[in-house]
Amino acid sequence: MSNFITHKNTKIHFTDKGKGSAVILLHGFLENLSMWNNLTPHLIKKNRVIAIDLLGHGKTECLGYIHSMELMAECVNAVIKHLKIRKYSFIGHSMGGYVALAYAEAYPDNIKGLCLMNSTTKADTPEKKLNRDRAIIAVKDNYKLFVRLSISNLFRPKNRSLFKEEIKMVKKEALKTPLQGIVAALEGMKIREDREVLLHFSPYKKMMILGKKDPILNYNSLIEQAKGTDVKIVELPDGHMSHIENSTDLTYNIMRFIENI
Repeated sequence: MSNFITHKNTKIHFTDKGKGSAVILLHGFLENLSMWNNLTPHLIKKNRVIAIDLLGHGKTECLGYIHSMELMAECVNAVIKHLKIRKYSFIGHSMGGYVALAYAEAYPDNIKGLCLMNSTTKADTPEKKLNRDRAIIAVKDNYKLFVRLSISNLFRPKNRSLFKEEIKMVKKEALKTPLQGIVAALEGMKIREDREVLLHFSPYKKMMILGKKDPILNYNSLIEQAKGTDVKIVELPDGHMSHIENSTDLTYNIMRFIENI
C-alpha cells in the first residue's frame, strides 16, 4: 500500500506491506522504492516491509538545496515514528546505505540489523568531492545525458548488454528524479561524514554486500573497513547493481541475514 506523510511541509512517500519483524528498505541515488520490487515479495512472507522514497527521489518532494544524509535520516525517522514501529532492520543500497548509517548514528537504540548493499562507511575523498561538483555541472548542462550515462556506469561493463532491458527500465525510473533532487543529493553525499566506527562498536547484526567488479566503490577499501569487526561480508561477482546483476544470490543472502536477526 502506497502512503504519504508530511514532514517539514514536505511529502514523504513510502509503502508498507506484510506482517512480522520490520525491515526498512532505502534505495540509492537516482533510484526510488520501485528498485525493491523483486526483493519485497520474498521478504513479506515473514516480515513487515517498509520501502521509503528518499528526499527528491520517487514521489517524495525536495526539502531545500542540500539533502544531507542526516536530513534524509530525519525523514526516515518521521515515517518510522508515524508507523509506531519499535524495532527494525535496515537494508540500504548505495546512497541508501549512507542514510542508514546516518540514521544508526542519530537513532541507534531500536536497530536490530544493518545491511549495507554496494555502499561504504567512508566519507568522500577530495577527488570524489571534485567529481560530485563536476556531476552537478554536468546534470545542469544536460540532464538526460547525465542520467543515462550515470546509470550505465553502475553496471559491470560486460553486463551492459546482458541486462539491456533492465537498464532501460532503471533509466526510465531515474529520469523521473527532478533536477533539484539530483543536485541536492550530490551536495548531501559530498559532505557526508565517515562512519566506519559504527562497524566496530555497534551491537546489532551487520552485513556488507560487495560487488567484486563494482565500478563505483573500491573493493579493497570495503574489505579493509570490515577488518576486525563482526560484519558479515558477502562478495558477489559483478557491479554496483547487485539486485539486478546478482539478484538470486543477493536475495538468498538478504533473506538469511533477516532470518538470523
